[in-house]
Amino acid sequence: MLTNVEHIGIAVKDMAASNELFTKLLNIAPYKSESVESEGVLTSFFKVNETKIELLEASNPASAIAKFIEKKGEGIHHIAFEVDDILAEMKRLEAEGFVLLNAEPKLGADNKLVCFLHPKSSNGVLVELCQERR
Repeated sequence: MLTNVEHIGIAVKDMAASNELFTKLLNIAPYKSESVESEGVLTSFFKVNETKIELLEASNPASAIAKFIEKKGEGIHHIAFEVDDILAEMKRLEAEGFVLLNAEPKLGADNKLVCFLHPKSSNGVLVELCQERR
């Protein structure tokens, strides 16, 4: 079951400049930064109340974020929903006709297991499912 919006992912070209911009905008500093080698990205997280904003900068020119920015420019990349049981949710959504971009959950940023839904099956929105790693 989807429990809440876990975070909103925003693709950026320059992490330092974007961290400065979002620090001014949100009036808080990022609480966490990390590299996710499997996805070829650097991430930076901000939290406003219960809402997280994840900035994503390509660390690999062949990464999905690099391709996204090349095609569409900077901006909202995905919306992530927290789930209690990622395997059950993947099975349920696939049965409902959604196309999964990965058959098994992957390790993601912020200590999460993640799976993405193809945007063509969700009105052009890249959806990420997230479950806290136990």
